[in-house]
Amino acid sequence: MMSAASVYQQAVDISTDYLGPAGERFMRRQIMTHLGKKPENLTKKDIHELVNWIQLTVALLTSDKKIIDSFSERLIALGGTGKPRPKDTLRAA
Repeated sequence: MMSAASVYQQAVDISTDYLGPAGERFMRRQIMTHLGKKPENLTKKDIHELVNWIQLTVALLTSDKKIIDSFSERLIALGGTGKPRPKDTLRAA
């Protein structure tokens, strides 16, 4: 079973792929600010809520939907919690 620290480190590794050296600081702040917990205590159960915040924040940094979706999908896969919540449900109707 994965420890909380390893979930955090894997999330940092994903974040670093998109944000370079700022990835660790970005992830740490997202977890502390939005989840109200120490990053080392991040669990798979936290990933969906974390992804919601990260999608909002990354959308402020780029308008490239592919980057936002890719970042989100990789984090969701880390959490093992299935597919991301559909964002465009209303537009498709």
